Amino acid sequence: MKITVVVAGLLIVLAVLAAWYGQRWIRMRRGGGVSVALRWRPDSPRSSWHLGLGRYEGDEFVWYRVWSLRTGADRVFQRESMLIADRRDPSGTEAYAVPEGSTVLRCESETQEAIEIAMGPGALTGFLSWLESAPPGRRLPRAS
Repeated sequence: MKITVVVAGLLIVLAVLAAWYGQRWIRMRRGGGVSVALRWRPDSPRSSWHLGLGRYEGDEFVWYRVWSLRTGADRVFQRESMLIADRRDPSGTEAYAVPEGSTVLRCESETQEAIEIAMGPGALTGFLSWLESAPPGRRLPRAS
């Protein structure tokens, strides 16, 4: 009898978590999200890639981690302060942790820590277009 109650309780908890993740996934994809892998503190040997969805919201690029309990965005990046410092292909086992055909961009910002973003060709084109399409009169920092 007690085992049945415990099993039923676990099934209810799993169903609620599955419904919450499903709803979160739909909410993230509704706004035209793109598959993006993100790595913060790229110079640290303990740094690893995290899969997620990125979405453009005006002057912000918001990133939602696929496996997260947060209700909102996990990271938010401001267009006006982002600078692409380096561009490379994934190396070694990195190719298995990022979306297929990805290019890795190292982005630096005056207001946030350095990050690496990995995205496929279509997402990369969109990201670069968004980054360079600031409103008239606004000057964006450029990589040297």
